[in-house]
Parts: sequence; C-alpha cells; structure tokens
Amino acid sequence: MMPARRSATIPGSMKTLADWLAHAEHLHPKNIELGLDRVRAVALKLGLAFDCPVITVAGTNGKGSTCAMLEAILTHAGYRTAVFTSPHLVHFEERLRLSGEAVDGNALAAHFEAVEQARGDVALTYFEFTTLAILLCTAASKPEVAILEVGLGGRLDAVNIIDADCAVITSIDLDHMDFLGPDRESIGFEKAGVMRPGRPAIVSDPVPPQSVIDHAEAIGADLWRVGRDFKVAGDKQQWGWSGRGRRYSGLAYPALRGANQLINAAGVLAALEALRQRLPVTAQAVRTGLAMVELPGRFQIVPGEPALVLDVAHNPHAVAALTENLDAMGFYPTTHAVFGVMADKDLAPMFARIGPLIDRWYFTDLPTPRAARGADLLARWQAQNTRADASASVHAAPMEALQAAIDRADPADRIVVFGSFFTVGGVLEHGTPRLRAKHLSPGS
Repeated sequence: MMPARRSATIPGSMKTLADWLAHAEHLHPKNIELGLDRVRAVALKLGLAFDCPVITVAGTNGKGSTCAMLEAILTHAGYRTAVFTSPHLVHFEERLRLSGEAVDGNALAAHFEAVEQARGDVALTYFEFTTLAILLCTAASKPEVAILEVGLGGRLDAVNIIDADCAVITSIDLDHMDFLGPDRESIGFEKAGVMRPGRPAIVSDPVPPQSVIDHAEAIGADLWRVGRDFKVAGDKQQWGWSGRGRRYSGLAYPALRGANQLINAAGVLAALEALRQRLPVTAQAVRTGLAMVELPGRFQIVPGEPALVLDVAHNPHAVAALTENLDAMGFYPTTHAVFGVMADKDLAPMFARIGPLIDRWYFTDLPTPRAARGADLLARWQAQNTRADASASVHAAPMEALQAAIDRADPADRIVVFGSFFTVGGVLEHGTPRLRAKHLSPGS
C-alpha cells in the first residue's frame, strides 16, 4: 500500500468538519484512485458493518433522483432512513441525510477522527476518507434502511465495500471514460460490480449493455430488467407500474420534473418490490412519496421573471435529457445559459445537442482545478457554433454569470444553469434565487 502523505495539519488540532475536510485533501497524491484494498483495510479496523437492509445505487445519470425517491417513499412508510449521496451542491453535510435531514457537521467530525486513528499509514483519497467517515456515522445512527449512492463506477468505488441487499443500476452512458473504459460495455461492467450473488439487481436502463446482463448471470444475481420483470405505462395524466407480484395504477407523476424521472421511478418501485419481505411499503406511501419527493438541481424550475432552471447535467446523455425537458417547457423569447463544467467532459455532443435552444451563453470558471476555464469553453463553443444570432461571454464565477444573464434578460425569458454540481451549487450558495428582471424592479 502507498504510504500516506503527511499533511501540514496536526490531527490533534482538528475540531470542526471544515478542519477534517481540509486534512482529507492532503492525504493522497491523487484526487481519484479507484480500488477497494485501502478503504477495505481501514473499514476492517473500524469494524464497519450495517445491521439493516442496504440499497446501493449506481449508474451514469439518475442516481440522485433514484435515492431521493427511495428515501421519500420509505420515509412515508414509516422507516428511519439514512441516505449517502455525492457530490454535494452547497454544504458537505448534504452528503448524508438522516431521517430526511442533513447530518450535523459536529456529529460527523467525531467519525472523521475515528477514521484518522484507524488508517495508520494507509493513504486514502479525499473520497475514500470522507466515505468511510460517512458510512461510520450512518451505521452509528442505527437506520432501518440505508441508501448508498456510488460515487464513480461501482466495482472499485469505496461505497462498494458494503454488500448491497439490493443493487439498482440506472442509466448507463459515456462518462468518466478515463477511469471506467471507452464504451458502454466497459462502463456497464464497472457499474455491475455493485451486484451481489443471490440478491436482487434492478436495471432500469431500457437498453442495458450486455456486460451488465452477463455479469448478473455469471454471479447468480436476481436480475430485474425493465420491460421484462417490471413495466411502466401511462398517459399525460397518470401512469402505472407492474412487477413480478404487484401492480400500481393511477399514479401521479413524480414531483421531480423531466421525462427521464419515470424510468427512475420504475426502478425504485422494482427495488421496493424486491425487498418487500424485509421492507414492506403501502400503496399510499408510494403515492405520497412520489408526489412529495424533492431534490435540488435536477431539472428544478424556479418560478420568476425570467424563469430559472437548475440542472446538474454534466455529460452528453444528461444534457440530451435536459434539452428534451427544456423543449417541452414551451416558448421563451430568449434562453440564456450559465455553463461551467469539468475539463474532462465530452463537450462537442453537449454543445451540438443543446446549442439550438441556447441564444446567449455565459461561460463560467469554477472553484476547482478539475474544471475547464470559462475562456476555454468559449473557444470550444465558438469552434463549432453555427448560429450567427447566438452570443457568449466569460465570467469568473457562477453567481457573476447568473447576474450577467439577469441583467440582459427580459421578464418572459428563461435562464438555464447547468454543467456541474459546482455550477448549480454556485448559484444556490445563498439560497434559491427568485428572479425579477431589472426593469421589473420597483422604481424602474
């Protein structure tokens, strides 16, 4: 194992969550290094274990929405839930929700200290260190069900040290190819690593890679496929779901907006059906949970003049879904886009897909070295832009870019903020903006 890099911070001097997060950033020379040996060795020393059902959620897009819907339904069914998701939008504490509330930072700090004591000379990445602390805190809270979102891939992600009682795999598409492989088959194999022999594995991607199906069969997982083991149908007013032993009809559409949410909801209901013996839920809990689920930054429409749309879409597949959802919103004279993204993203198909809808771009820097610079995004956009009527500018931060868009927007326009958790989080830092175009302000 690689020896730990010693940070300038002395562990004994660390009191707050912020102290520990700063410490975690300096423990390993790489931001991401997939593999379970390091994190499993420390988990073993910590005695990390769960005594409740665990649902692990992997996939390219739709993981956060799936976790939120599971949480909402199970909460309305009366269960004490714990949900680990990443990354966060504004505050690190958002990564762990206990009974629907973000964890208290002071409570979490004690678990960071336990991980520090247990790791010895093991070098953990930031994600591994923080994941162990969050899992330790989750187990200590004694939930009745734990919902864990995979950070990257599945097979070698730190979350996968916990054996899932039920695995859910959402959409599979091209993202993080430097780590997961060059095509859907390679990426699918990595996602499939969260499955366990003899346990349910829900695949809600309508056309899953063959590698997912093959892996499920190879290890003897109980594979549930959409279209075969569970089905959805609906019209503009309502939808229905049928599975191996249960049926729901007349369901309201999930409160999370977007056509893609129906397939996420279908996978959620399949997971709950597969776990029905251990986690029974009523039809009313399903209806209420889906109707009341909330998740900031997933095609979140904030009413105002102009309208504001927030979406963490950050890869071609997610941007395609965002484009469809924007197109379904109806007519807006001008659509403004605040866009910031990580440097490793495949920009060409993203620009090609959403470009016809965007009239004015506001490219922004982001507060992380992994991000593309706003000026570079502008250059990439200009190189393939075919619209003579579209314009663009560069800004130092998401909030500055948003303000520029507000200054140029008319009341009937819309502003879309997308591209990264950092982009959306940057405009949510001081709460959800409620927009009023400049000439609508009092005295204008």
